[in-house]
Amino acid sequence: MLTAADVMTRAVITVRPETSIHEIAKLLCDHHISGVPVIDDEERLLGIVSEGDLIGHAQLAGEQRRSWWQTFLNGPTVLAQHYAKSHGRTASDVMTDEVVAVLETTSVADTARTLEQHRIKRVPVLRNGRLVGIVTRSNLLQVLATTDVSKPMNVADRIIRERLNDELEGQPWAYLLSKNIVIENGVVHLFGIVQSDEERHALRLAAENQAGVKAVEDHLSVVPPVSYVF
Repeated sequence: MLTAADVMTRAVITVRPETSIHEIAKLLCDHHISGVPVIDDEERLLGIVSEGDLIGHAQLAGEQRRSWWQTFLNGPTVLAQHYAKSHGRTASDVMTDEVVAVLETTSVADTARTLEQHRIKRVPVLRNGRLVGIVTRSNLLQVLATTDVSKPMNVADRIIRERLNDELEGQPWAYLLSKNIVIENGVVHLFGIVQSDEERHALRLAAENQAGVKAVEDHLSVVPPVSYVF
């Protein structure tokens, strides 16, 4: 069967434990993502900061004093956690540190079950304890729409995907985090978001120029970059 390595996004936006929550919020907006892994200097996974963590931070920061019965029911440990969340300023303060992850050899079916069982939108992919990619619900839906997941990816398709990813990772305009590449019998399916028609055209050319590619199917959406006014 297809594995997590066959469908994962290799270009992952990550943050360090000391990254500020302001920087994290801007990253989520800029890259149209809902969460970022927190890693150490050796790329070992420490936790994840999601939209929910940041929204929870904002809600808790605005909370008034808790009633006596909330204090009684929650207990001092939970209340201390709430305080840290509401007053935290960095990734390490607000992140979820009990992270569900899969290995790169985990089947697509088991990866999908992991997302469903834990009711999460994304799952980090590990190799020897280090982060090598991420699989999202949209990645799985895109694969299901184009590929027979009960069969392993053939060698030729895997080579095309690896070469195309390698080509695009060296291009500053490619923004691979917001894209997914699915290949079925030499047909390249491009999913995700581009910032302009020029980027869309360049992606198509990069795919068409790979040896063994029979056709390119464009499923991309154009979303201009976000402008901020402070």
